[in-house]
Amino acid sequence: MPNAEIARARLAEQLAELDGRQQRIVQDLAEPLNPDSSEQAVEMEDDASLEAQSALIAREIASINRALLRIENGTYGECVRCGDAIAPKRLEARPEAALCFSCASRET
Repeated sequence: MPNAEIARARLAEQLAELDGRQQRIVQDLAEPLNPDSSEQAVEMEDDASLEAQSALIAREIASINRALLRIENGTYGECVRCGDAIAPKRLEARPEAALCFSCASRET
């Protein structure tokens, strides 16, 4: 059984960092566009990139929240697909991992 308290602390730290990043992106996207049309094109391109980053961050946040829920439910460290134990080294590298190595490798 993995150490849930260590995992919880790491996940909370990751969540705080991702929340901070997400807030900065939201602030950047809220800034009005430059009235110069050539600058607007560059800013709109930048905004598209920020929106894509925001979507990735939102997925990471959701994954972390699901891992925290598994900790609370007492199922942390169990593969959500097959129920086998997730290798401690995998959880050490990716504390939000929901799948054992075998199930994760079938995903790709």
